[in-house]
Amino acid sequence: MAHRQVQLRAHLGHSRTITEAIHESGFQSAGRFYATANEVLGMKPKTLRARGQAEKITFAVGQCSLGAILVAASAKGVCAILMGEDPELLLQDLQTRFPKAELFGGDRTFAETIAQVVGLIERPDRNVHLPVDIRGTAFQHRVWDALRRIPPGQTRSYAEIAELIGQPKAVRAVASACAANPLAVAIPCHRVVRTDGSLSGYRWGIERKKALLDREHKG
Repeated sequence: MAHRQVQLRAHLGHSRTITEAIHESGFQSAGRFYATANEVLGMKPKTLRARGQAEKITFAVGQCSLGAILVAASAKGVCAILMGEDPELLLQDLQTRFPKAELFGGDRTFAETIAQVVGLIERPDRNVHLPVDIRGTAFQHRVWDALRRIPPGQTRSYAEIAELIGQPKAVRAVASACAANPLAVAIPCHRVVRTDGSLSGYRWGIERKKALLDREHKG
């Protein structure tokens, strides 16, 4: 353990990500490391890396019917809902989004937030009022606000969203804003389709998009 502690402190200073530093220091998984982070470092890894100038982000990784899910929240609200196949890739994504943040594993209190998010995935037609901390450009916020106004069970085309925000020629920019969505399901970019109604790309996977829309239609 002492050897790993020395190695980890050294790697945290120059590695591109904390996950990279963890593996370079001999830990077999990021999950195993975070479970004993305080014992290894005497402080949270992000605190050491950012020298204390850090925002606190609570996160948890779990499984739902659509695969792996990561939920993260700041003091203001949920700031990331990420889906995928590999939990460690989701953690790397979170680190990329908040490179100077201090990451904390969620406790029992955070479990209620996780349950709400999973409930929203299982029943995306429900109205779940999550406190959120949505971060993006002014344009992205306009697109995401428009997405949140799409009723469950309905869809809009990228061109229609561009019209709604008053920039009819910004169809590609709308698509890019959808792809940059940090809050899967809570910002329902799965409700955006091509002009002909067919399903287009979805950063969380086209099969997940289809599953979410099917659930809304059945709801």
